[in-house]
Amino acid sequence: MVKKGEQTRTHIFQTALALFREKGFDATTMQDVATRAQVVKSAAYYYFPSKEAIIQAYYDTIQSEQERLCAESFAHTRDLKPRLALALHSKFDLAQDDRNLLGVVFRYTGEPDHPLSCLGPSTAEIRRRATQVFRDAIVLERLPKDLQQLLPLALWALQMGLLVMFLYDHSPNQQRTRRLADGSLDLTLKLLGLAKLAILKPIRTRVLGLLQEADLIPAS
Repeated sequence: MVKKGEQTRTHIFQTALALFREKGFDATTMQDVATRAQVVKSAAYYYFPSKEAIIQAYYDTIQSEQERLCAESFAHTRDLKPRLALALHSKFDLAQDDRNLLGVVFRYTGEPDHPLSCLGPSTAEIRRRATQVFRDAIVLERLPKDLQQLLPLALWALQMGLLVMFLYDHSPNQQRTRRLADGSLDLTLKLLGLAKLAILKPIRTRVLGLLQEADLIPAS
């Protein structure tokens, strides 16, 4: 049974998203959310201290749904290409009708201390989970240990770049972004065959070391 507090939080959350879609994020106030949800303003602030907290919860919901979709699909295919394609495209599919909301996340990229900064400490757990999706996608591949560490981060970075393009892509169903994602994936798989070669181990080791020094990958 869902507790009343959880029901209230969900109601406020869904009401806020509806208003963001209707009026826009900037034009919507927390008072608007409380009024539409038929709760007192203090109740809205109790569950979400700011509009940005609602967006953070939205992105967390998107991430959880991506994890669910990928886990279900990965259980039925061992082939690397469709696994990676799903990991890339599922974010597009889930945010298809909410690109304006997704854009709020990228608005604060240059403000590392902002709770919505996609590279800031407040979103570290979301980054870890997003990278884990790619780690799960490649888990069946026989890869050198250093590539097992490097590849998920590289794929996550690719996805973040594609999501920025996705925000500005006005082609039908954002096909320009999707074609770029598919082309990038094809190229990645071809390069992966070369990257696995033993002769490139010193380069892989150096790259891994640099990323570990930058705290982008945990030290082994």
